[in-house]
Amino acid sequence: MSASKPFVKVCGLSTAQDVQVAVAHGADAIGFVLTSSVREISPQQAAELVKAIDEAIATVAVFRSEDIQTVLQRATQAGVSWVQLHGQRTQAEVATAHEAGFKVIRAVRRNDSQEQFADWGEDLLLIDASVPGSGESWDYAAVKDLAAGRHWLVAGGLSPQNVVEAVDAAGAWGADVSSGVESSRGIKDPKLIAEFIDAIKA
Repeated sequence: MSASKPFVKVCGLSTAQDVQVAVAHGADAIGFVLTSSVREISPQQAAELVKAIDEAIATVAVFRSEDIQTVLQRATQAGVSWVQLHGQRTQAEVATAHEAGFKVIRAVRRNDSQEQFADWGEDLLLIDASVPGSGESWDYAAVKDLAAGRHWLVAGGLSPQNVVEAVDAAGAWGADVSSGVESSRGIKDPKLIAEFIDAIKA
């Protein structure tokens, strides 16, 4: 990844075509939802998709409320290199994931308590909307100082049209998108995936 280009993660992918488009246009990370969601796939399905992804690209298994042992079990089955942890988490869980050999994205919501924005040793912090998955844009500039000086991703309500402005306003290191590149809920649009990555990498 070029140091001058923002880091881009495309999340909730479920088909080989969508993965191919994201990789071809320069995605830095590909996310697979292994928790209850309209975008959920099985660890076995994720493992098949991971096989076609170059090791230089981060492969991420996304979880919400599962205990850390379930997270590690499913992530291992999927063959990913990263785990993304949503929900009420602890610093010990981040450490446990690291000890198991995974890099960690820890997701917080923009209106979480101040201690949630502390550095827990995660590799990336993700700051999401107040209601993750809503697809609604929000005041990205409001979180500019919450993780200043660290590697973090902005998420929530991003689209090919607003991602550049959002990253600039937030002072983020990169962006994470899911619903903003879908033709309908849970169904990715290869054209929108390409447009999103091209916009932020321009």
